[in-house]
Amino acid sequence: MGNRGDGPGGPPVTPAPPRPAGPPAPQNSQTCDFARPTRHTFLVTIGVMAEPGRETQPTVTFLGQARFDLGLVAVASVQHLVFDLGQLCDLGMTAAGVRKRVTSGRLHRVHHAVYSLVPPHMLTREGLWMAAVLACGPGAVLSHRSAAALHGLRPYGGVKIDVTVPNRSGRRHSGIKLHRSTSLTPADTERVENIPCTTVARTQLDLAEVIDRRGLERAFDQAEMLEAFDLRALEDQLKRNPNRRGARLVRAVLEEHYIGSTPTWSKFEERFLRFCRTAGLPKPEVNYWIVLPDGEPAIRGDFAWPARRVVVETDGRGSHGTRQAFERDRRKDLRFARARWKPMRVTWRRLKAEPALVEETARVLLGL
Repeated sequence: MGNRGDGPGGPPVTPAPPRPAGPPAPQNSQTCDFARPTRHTFLVTIGVMAEPGRETQPTVTFLGQARFDLGLVAVASVQHLVFDLGQLCDLGMTAAGVRKRVTSGRLHRVHHAVYSLVPPHMLTREGLWMAAVLACGPGAVLSHRSAAALHGLRPYGGVKIDVTVPNRSGRRHSGIKLHRSTSLTPADTERVENIPCTTVARTQLDLAEVIDRRGLERAFDQAEMLEAFDLRALEDQLKRNPNRRGARLVRAVLEEHYIGSTPTWSKFEERFLRFCRTAGLPKPEVNYWIVLPDGEPAIRGDFAWPARRVVVETDGRGSHGTRQAFERDRRKDLRFARARWKPMRVTWRRLKAEPALVEETARVLLGL
């Protein structure tokens, strides 16, 4: 039986040729790995990786939705978080999409076809005003008492928002007092806090139809203090609207009231001023600064008759009830007496319970 060369007596075995000598094996394989240039798998494949966004092509709607949300936030940020259906459609949303978002709580209905990003009770007063204007359609503006509050002419805490539309029609909305006018022109409107509203002059004319005379005087005084009173603009309103119900009252106030002379700071001061008029007392200076010859700071008197050197302080508990205020008021009285002024302090309770005593005392001090 033949031998395959794995035992004695067989044919000689030819050895395998030697392999070519290569470079010497590295002493430190880790050092070699860093020293020898290599192509990392990531470097090889990075050139054929998908471009950004390619993997999300099947969900392009998501990217479009993000763009819609960004546009919606941009609109809401300049409109106090509210917007109307037309603006939503301009951004690419359908009516069905709006209903879906309302159902899921992502949008909140404020009025018909007007929505907000937050529940209505979380809107600021500016947001509620803006929503009311949007609800009343193109050309609608905030007006009357609401516009006066926006301009800072007088506070308004009514439950209904005043809005004027430049026509005889207009849909009614809950919480909105709608006024219709055919004389409203673009010159009668402006934007304050980006809310369309009537100008100060037009607002003053509108106010004359919904508040009393003293309220109108105070609004005129406040406009003067804010440097917003414009006599020419108000006269232009009277010229263009001679038959408005409030035109007669505006004319009377302009003729008989010195604008800026009675800017009261509180309800108590307002009541005392009305008391002076009812009692037939001479008209006082209101919030009058009195400079005494003692070199100390001037004192603001609530009501003063400088020619008679009489000053009245209306002492409300809120600003005069602390120990510090008590001491400060007594010191002011001493300064007045030293300068031969006659101070008189009146409380709300005394004015309400004993008006005859207050009137008699005032007459004595005034020398009437």
